[in-house]
Amino acid sequence: MVHVYCGEGKGKTTASCGLCVRAVGRGRRVLFAQFFKDGTSGEIEPLRRLGVDVTVQSPHLGMYKTLSDADKEITREACEALFSYVCKVADKYDLIVLDEFAAVCRYGVIEPERAARFLYAHRNSREIVVTGRSPSQALLDVADYITEMKKVRHPFDVGVPAREGVEY
Repeated sequence: MVHVYCGEGKGKTTASCGLCVRAVGRGRRVLFAQFFKDGTSGEIEPLRRLGVDVTVQSPHLGMYKTLSDADKEITREACEALFSYVCKVADKYDLIVLDEFAAVCRYGVIEPERAARFLYAHRNSREIVVTGRSPSQALLDVADYITEMKKVRHPFDVGVPAREGVEY
């Protein structure tokens, strides 16, 4: 089945990590593929220690919307390589998390319809989680679960920067 964890609120990646822990705890094989992040956030090493296969987009050059055209092209190539890898190894896993993949599709780095075809092809044989803000309609249409994290209040709104161990 396909899960989409979306919205402006905190907790999308955190929820997907919780599902990884639950799946590994039940003997499932898990792949956590992280897009648009640099691989240094606090969940990465603990997931690896638990036996989750973690792969991260490389290189990560910063926030996509602020990149130069040249850096956007490098990022596109890195995301394509990561998505191609996921497509190649998908049959080895019971759970696949595509962290920040909604944003990758929103910016057209991976075409939403192509992503939806991948999700549809695997929806009956494994769990796949897509996280990120503003998922495309193509991703929403294939989803079995859609969970929206709604921000009511966040310290960032009053100038508090992201905090290590809480937001990353």
